[in-house]
Amino acid sequence: MITVEENTTIVGVSELRTKLEEVLKASRHSKVIINQRNKPIAVLMDIDIYNKLDELLEEWSDQQLAREAKERMKKSRPSDFIDADKFKNKYGLK
Repeated sequence: MITVEENTTIVGVSELRTKLEEVLKASRHSKVIINQRNKPIAVLMDIDIYNKLDELLEEWSDQQLAREAKERMKKSRPSDFIDADKFKNKYGLK
């Protein structure tokens, strides 16, 4: 296991097998890059950091979709839309 930066550690798959507890401990305070044949194949990190990153990615994605929707609205005409009641009647929805 090699620490390349204060918050980044690199470990090989074979070392991961033999030092699992040590690697898991390291993942609590830094990201652990898992290498196989000197190529990165996975990243192990603290679950709280992962959840935060996942939340930020979701928020960014929502903002991106909102921007795209606004752009489409600017280019749309009233004839591009259908009334909700007409849609329900057309497709037999209640």
